[in-house]
Amino acid sequence: MDLKLVGMVGIGLVIVVIIFLLAMVVGSYNGMVTLDQKVSSSWSEVENQYQRQADLIPNLATIVSSAVNVETKFVKDVIDARTNWMNATSVTQKDQLGVEMNNSLANFVSAIATNEAYPTLQANKQYTAIMDEVAGTQNRITTSRGRYIETVQEYNTTIKVIPNNFFAGIFGFSEKDYYKANPASLNTPVLGDGKLPQ
Repeated sequence: MDLKLVGMVGIGLVIVVIIFLLAMVVGSYNGMVTLDQKVSSSWSEVENQYQRQADLIPNLATIVSSAVNVETKFVKDVIDARTNWMNATSVTQKDQLGVEMNNSLANFVSAIATNEAYPTLQANKQYTAIMDEVAGTQNRITTSRGRYIETVQEYNTTIKVIPNNFFAGIFGFSEKDYYKANPASLNTPVLGDGKLPQ
């Protein structure tokens, strides 16, 4: 009788251990899936803000071209940067070209703001409103990118801690790349005389 009781207790303990291990595996897997989706969602928000900015550029180009009666080099640069961004296929390309789009807009804004030859444009309410939209969008891009970086950090930490690091490999979860600024894109040229080239 005692042997039977010991056997049942032993089987009960084995069942409890198996249930505990299964719960740990399922919990780890679900946590990694949740964070993986959170990373994707965070990047989606960055891309959404880039898209919002890209959608503003045609209106900006139209307002500027009609106010100064010429399509300036800066307008062409901004349109080209937008086109390149729209044609990008990977996350890395989208972000690098998004930064280039930001920089071309910064050059454009700097040229208009410092050039006294375009008072009509500077006083144009549509131009002012759209530039406020562009500035707000660029702030949202920066905020969204910061959230993306935090989410990637949380995900990468989760898949590296014990016991998740063991399960991550089994289930195919791998480390995600952090956002890395392109050093060349951080050096937006400063306009020397502030003149807007034709």
